[in-house]
Amino acid sequence: MTTGGNGTDGTRSAGRHTDGKRQADGERQAGTGPDTAAGIEVRPVAGHIGAEITGVDLAGEPGDAVIAAVRAAVLRWKVVFFRGQRLDHAGHVALARRFGEPVVLPRRGRASPPGFPEIETTADRLELGGRFGMEHDEWLERRRHTLLRGWHCDHGARIDPPAATILRAQTVPPHGGDTTWSNLAAAYAGLSAPVREFADRLRAEHRLGVGYLPRSGDDAYVRHLLDHQTASEHPLVRVHPETGERVLFVNGYYVERITGLSRPESRAVLEMLLEQATRPEYTVRFRWEPGSVAFWDNRATIHLAPGDAAHLGHPRIMHRVMLAGEVPVGTDGRPSEPITGTAPGRW
Repeated sequence: MTTGGNGTDGTRSAGRHTDGKRQADGERQAGTGPDTAAGIEVRPVAGHIGAEITGVDLAGEPGDAVIAAVRAAVLRWKVVFFRGQRLDHAGHVALARRFGEPVVLPRRGRASPPGFPEIETTADRLELGGRFGMEHDEWLERRRHTLLRGWHCDHGARIDPPAATILRAQTVPPHGGDTTWSNLAAAYAGLSAPVREFADRLRAEHRLGVGYLPRSGDDAYVRHLLDHQTASEHPLVRVHPETGERVLFVNGYYVERITGLSRPESRAVLEMLLEQATRPEYTVRFRWEPGSVAFWDNRATIHLAPGDAAHLGHPRIMHRVMLAGEVPVGTDGRPSEPITGTAPGRW
């Protein structure tokens, strides 16, 4: 998504936080009901996050006013949903370009469509365990061996995680397979003032593979991780480049430790913050149908992919396009720093 300079310094973002309630009230009024852009409607579906947008044909080259209304809804509600869309691969990429620059992935699985390097098919994830000698169920269990480990933003170990993701459903099981998102700006605002002030000063190391529980003995995936290390130091609270909101920048899959704290201190603080970030009142759960599209702000959310569909014996085929993001900036104006294996704009 196109980004601006608002809220990238500590003073400006602090002012926004002080007026957070009034700002949220105004945005809530602006983000609901029929929109003057071609009669689209934005209907919130949970108290802090998520809205369903109707009256938009994403494959029909929506006009600039509609694109602006969708962008505003994403920024306000963090994730928006569309149903009954007729997007194909070309239309998916074209839609993404209206909001930013699609990421071109250097490596994709066999399920991803040839000729569209911007699209990754999530069925590729089913292949990953097999590449390293594991059935998919074991692979999933090792990635989610605690209740909080599966929560993540996309590519959070990079120095410049994607700004947003647009995911569309091609084939879904008759039941199960839902995705859940959490609003990290609301989670931050819900902390007590002393904890917010403490978190504002901290930074954390995000590293690929932190959430994986190794096998005993030789583990081919661990060897792969060691050969392809990706890690960055991000602020624990980042300032959203478009809204100026302060965002609790934590997740269960990438965050290894809080810089400057001992291991026991870091573990305790991270567990508390992750529990805050995933409290049910900050989340929304979406039931997919063929033709459904979810568009979320990857800078202000974490999400949990489903763990209840692999045993059903039904395919779940999803296609995603990610939009290039910026280097996060903390409340003190200090940007994230790369540790290993990552550079801005280089995938």
